[in-house]
Amino acid sequence: MSRSWDSLPWQLIHEAPQEAALHMALDDVITQEVSDGIRPPTLRIWEWSEPAVVIGRFQSLRNEIDPEGAARHGINVVRRISGGGAMFIEPGNGITYSLSVPSEFVAGMSFQESYEFLDSWVIQALRKLGIDAWYQPLNDITSSGGKIGGAAQARRGKAVLHHVTMAYDIDADKMLEVLRIGKEKLSDKGTTSAKKRVDPLRSQTGLSRDAVVQAMLDSFREQAPLLAPGVLGEDTLAKARKAMETRFLTPEWIALVP
Repeated sequence: MSRSWDSLPWQLIHEAPQEAALHMALDDVITQEVSDGIRPPTLRIWEWSEPAVVIGRFQSLRNEIDPEGAARHGINVVRRISGGGAMFIEPGNGITYSLSVPSEFVAGMSFQESYEFLDSWVIQALRKLGIDAWYQPLNDITSSGGKIGGAAQARRGKAVLHHVTMAYDIDADKMLEVLRIGKEKLSDKGTTSAKKRVDPLRSQTGLSRDAVVQAMLDSFREQAPLLAPGVLGEDTLAKARKAMETRFLTPEWIALVP
């Protein structure tokens, strides 16, 4: 398979807001469909219907989350299939996307090389928006103004899932009431430093979230002109809803690492 983005028949999925656990299931199902050859390489833009914290596959629920803070703010906690750190999400404040690609697309690359390669188009988009952005190994997208977002990956059969969450805006005080890890990392720096660790796209660009997403899609199409709109379809949604109920919403999965 060619490493050229413009050689693949990419599909874009960008649907109505969905709950956090369904997003976890959709990543799993879509990537398996790409592995099975029943769905083309896919770019999915997420929309969130609820606030949530998404913890990585190998993170400890107890170490990452303050349950009282999460309950107080009505924030659901879910676990994704990829590694990496916790993501604090509120509808309208984040930009999350997934790439599900055949594993041959990154064959022979180290993990670091694959992260950089799969982040390249969004780095270009951010630079066109006037942001001094770059890839920071292993899994961060950062800028001279601060960290913008982070990536994570998972392998499923013959496909790779690469997803990224970037901060469009953020309530840093609320985040620190929900994430224990934030408190630990910043205990010697103070809340003022906490707010500076992430520099949201809203403050860096002055643009609406929709405008930033559109700029990202324009950049992706420059590299992948075969990108065409697609839909999840009833079969994919049914599989995802089943996986959500039987796996991603279960206490056993969420507290997989207590």
